[in-house]
Amino acid sequence: MPEGDSLARIAQALQPLVGERLEVETPHPRAQLLHLAERLDGKRLDAVEAQGKNLLLRFEDGLVLRSHLRMNGRWLVRARGAPVVGRPWLVLRGTLHQALQLNGPVLELRRAAPRLGLGPDILAEPLDRPAIVANLRSHPRCAIGDALLDQRLVAGIGNLWKAEALWAARVSPWKPIAEVTDEDLAAVVDAAAGLMQRSVAGGRSARRVYRHAGRPCPRCATPIRSYPQGDGARTAYWCPTCQRGEDPPAS
Repeated sequence: MPEGDSLARIAQALQPLVGERLEVETPHPRAQLLHLAERLDGKRLDAVEAQGKNLLLRFEDGLVLRSHLRMNGRWLVRARGAPVVGRPWLVLRGTLHQALQLNGPVLELRRAAPRLGLGPDILAEPLDRPAIVANLRSHPRCAIGDALLDQRLVAGIGNLWKAEALWAARVSPWKPIAEVTDEDLAAVVDAAAGLMQRSVAGGRSARRVYRHAGRPCPRCATPIRSYPQGDGARTAYWCPTCQRGEDPPAS
């Protein structure tokens, strides 16, 4: 699933359409049922912003379109007139550019910004570290690896940056929040924010543990482990030496 840094890059890519009155089409039959083209065609796009894993497109008259990409959705920005492949759910055409939304998204159009129930955004500037740490602390029995993926506690972190931030801070994903010090919680939050900010800026940080099960840890050469975590069984990746302290539950 695209994480907060990916949504921030999409928001940046869509900026050339901001301020323009857009031609709107919904080629996909399921998208046509949402009547987006009828409600948005010819309206001015006033702003585009990312909130966690959500993209909000704000149009004139207070209309707000929320896009959530789930696992396979994506946005593409091309020159106006470039060939449209397949059946996008949404096409937004400006003077020089067009944006395509592909692959079964969540698209919701409302008269005001939706209340998403999100925690502080990990990419917010300034970062609200105290609020994020306090939110995590409110779930003392929860493993920190699970808590970091709870968008109600901190918005924008997904499985990739969860793994990389915990490795950078030397904290086991299986450690209950109650057993993690404030210093370590802050280190995890700072690591996630720093890694994701570099990603938004175009810097591709090397993956240290994510999808590296069985490979040597870059710090200590211990083989990286992996195991499903949480109700969603998202795969956790960690170094059992550098991030010592907790193990996954016995199967």
